[in-house]
Amino acid sequence: MPSPTECRFSDSHEWFLLQGDTVTIGISQFAANELTDITYVEMQPVGTTLASGESVGEVESVKTTSDIISSYAGEIIEVNEAVSNDPSLLNSDPFGSGWLIKLRVVEVTGGDALMEQAVYDEKYPV
Repeated sequence: MPSPTECRFSDSHEWFLLQGDTVTIGISQFAANELTDITYVEMQPVGTTLASGESVGEVESVKTTSDIISSYAGEIIEVNEAVSNDPSLLNSDPFGSGWLIKLRVVEVTGGDALMEQAVYDEKYPV
């Protein structure tokens, strides 16, 4: 999976890796650290169509439940079942085995407001 430098980040702590017409979405290391022990993950099913700004699912931890928001519009084409079976992957490897969904993008302009890693890291240091 990606290195953080290949990704773009939202203020709500999701990362996005756009490759062609597909974007992979996950949560940042900052988010994983803030949530602490992640205990449950539920994503929208494959085939769900989303507008930019809609929730792709939610992550629960011992502290709180957080919606995962897509900055892109499109259709979910893959859900990482490994994370559903082992939510701790989000804590241990958020940029690798802890990715959440893949979305076939219908409008790439949704990522225009996203931050590069250096800007995100300065704003939200780990």
